[in-house]
Amino acid sequence: MEYAVQTNNLTKRFNKEIAVSGVNLQIPKGEIYGFLGPNGAGKTTTIRMLLGLMKPSSGSIRILGKLLNKEKIAILRSVGSLVENPSYYPHLTAVENMEALRKILGVPKTRIDEVLALVRLTGAANKKVRGFSLGMKQRLGIAAALLNNPELLILDEPTNGLDPSGIIEIRNLIKRLPAECGMTILISSHLLSEIDQMATIVGIISKGELIFQDSIDVLRKHAQQQIVLRADRNREAQQLLLTKGIKAELQEESVLLPESSDQHVAQAVQELVQNGFKVYRAEEEKRSLEDIFLDMTAGGERAL
Repeated sequence: MEYAVQTNNLTKRFNKEIAVSGVNLQIPKGEIYGFLGPNGAGKTTTIRMLLGLMKPSSGSIRILGKLLNKEKIAILRSVGSLVENPSYYPHLTAVENMEALRKILGVPKTRIDEVLALVRLTGAANKKVRGFSLGMKQRLGIAAALLNNPELLILDEPTNGLDPSGIIEIRNLIKRLPAECGMTILISSHLLSEIDQMATIVGIISKGELIFQDSIDVLRKHAQQQIVLRADRNREAQQLLLTKGIKAELQEESVLLPESSDQHVAQAVQELVQNGFKVYRAEEEKRSLEDIFLDMTAGGERAL
């Protein structure tokens, strides 16, 4: 498998504080990699190191097959990025802003029209940026990141501060780019719901450590079903099941069976009924991806 990004034991210390600890990213070419974690988990620090904006304390970074510390200039010519809020000249139009950047990058003038069309800003090309909505400004920032036709696009929290329609705009744009432009995308977020709708591969970072890295489908498989029993004396019901060797957890008004096979549920209900308990209801409850994410990043007992 070819990787667009590989890091080996990537670590960043600020005095005694370790912001990123031994991170081994593996981002296959052509994928949308969702880099997920709570605010302050180390996402932006990692991204700054990938872009050469911050030097690692230890470890190595390989981008598009080249070592960043040896071929930084060559690598960055093939990388586009949007980190934090993009800056513009508000008194200039979208085209004029793009032209200022185009001269620095040395790409053909025709590329401006191409990227504005990609982000669906053709109709606003000659409007001054000061009149743009936040969503339009974010799309213009992505257009700027695409100007050099990058092989790797890195977006740090690109939907931050957007309203629902702006979020949908950016999400749809990101999902189109790998197929239309043949690029790999790294997108960071603290919202699992956003990553779930865009990413094909997910990396979850917590307290500076990469605690999960695999396909979104593998993460979804961990959203296991469990059975909730509602009985007349839940605490006593749970204790009885435990004495019979049946795993059971007490919830506020129910008993949770983590193992949800038909045989396991039938055995639990049979034991309760035979011992004089009234079982009012047995229902299936599926653990959400959001629950899994919260457990993982909080270091909960049910974390993967």
